[in-house]
Amino acid sequence: MASRSNRSPAHRTAYSAGGVIFRVVGQQVEVALIATDRGGRWGLPKGHVNRGETAEAAALREVAEETGLEGAIVRHLATIEYWFRAGSSRVHKYVDLFLMRYERGDMRPQEAEVDDARWFPLDEAVQRVSFERERDVLLQVQSIVREGGI
Repeated sequence: MASRSNRSPAHRTAYSAGGVIFRVVGQQVEVALIATDRGGRWGLPKGHVNRGETAEAAALREVAEETGLEGAIVRHLATIEYWFRAGSSRVHKYVDLFLMRYERGDMRPQEAEVDDARWFPLDEAVQRVSFERERDVLLQVQSIVREGGI
């Protein structure tokens, strides 16, 4: 029987929320993306859900913190999950992503965590985003746009 010290490192579960905040400029839908890793990775704004906070409230808060933009939730888009390492432990992360209509605010990247934040035409955002699961969510938004849901 293996001793406890020979087992694989423990894992924990983490919950985040964020979203696809959009605006319509002329006939074009634009979405906000953030850059991290010294501008090397583009993705959707998201962050930790605090104890007692709903996923919706966390998503609105995180988008505002990371981009300076305030929005209103239109609908839940997806819950994505993935694993990553944090030191010696593995983290199983769940992220609730929401579609949000832009209401107010100026694009202002959060200095402590975000290298850049910009509006992109939806088609360009699909190509620019660094993570496949987030690309799938943006493709879902493209379908919603095609069906007249925005």
